[in-house]
Amino acid sequence: MTGPSPWRTTTSFLLSYPAEHVLLITINRPQFMNCIPTEAHWEAEALFSWFDSEPSLRVAIITGSGTKAFCAGQDLIEQAKFKNDPPPASARRHPTSGFCGLSRRVGKKPVIAAVNGFALGGGFEMCLNCDMVIASPTAQFGLPEAGVGIYAAAGGLPRIVRNCGLQVGSEIALTGRRLKAEEALKFNLINKVSQEPGSVVDEAVAMAQRIVDLSPDSVIVTRHGLREAWETGSVERATQRTSERYDKLLFEGPNMKIGVDAFAAKKKPIWLPSKI
Repeated sequence: MTGPSPWRTTTSFLLSYPAEHVLLITINRPQFMNCIPTEAHWEAEALFSWFDSEPSLRVAIITGSGTKAFCAGQDLIEQAKFKNDPPPASARRHPTSGFCGLSRRVGKKPVIAAVNGFALGGGFEMCLNCDMVIASPTAQFGLPEAGVGIYAAAGGLPRIVRNCGLQVGSEIALTGRRLKAEEALKFNLINKVSQEPGSVVDEAVAMAQRIVDLSPDSVIVTRHGLREAWETGSVERATQRTSERYDKLLFEGPNMKIGVDAFAAKKKPIWLPSKI
């Protein structure tokens, strides 16, 4: 494998590559419960854009540093300082991809959240837009914004209703209820609870490797089809939109032939980097 092109230095994230074609992003502010400062939202947007365009990478995992928090939301201490020394309004906004470049991200390639502790506010909103979520048994999820005079504005409210229904979503957002990992699993907000707290990243890497085994072209197209169904009112229109955008690219690309030929020969396919 040709390694990823170098990524510039970032102040809030650590990057590593725990398996071939897999990027691990660690929010590295454990002393602040991995809360996200304003600048880091824009860093993350650039980081995920780079991930989508980097041909050697196929899946990303995001987790938090330490054992206490995945991400406890916006850095409210920084926000309080802005009242006395406000930056330009443009610097206080989230990018179009949302909180930490993820809560409203469209993107091409899948992102897995490995939730190692508290996922609160924007941290939970990130999870609600990830393609898959694995949570530590000690993880907790919540939208506490209304308790501090704001609201979950980074895309979490419509997504939580889509994922688990109006009544459950209302209880979480309107009463400040926190969900334990097993409760989040019951409400279809996560994929699984890890065997133990220390294994959550390893289990996310194992899930990522299962994706890596598939055609990178097919993963991009399949993900688009899934998310179109989530975003689009008509299931038929969602089908059409994916077909219109990707059928020609997929069927004329090399990975389809590689997959069919390998299946006929009963061999493992050796995929080429996606050009879709």
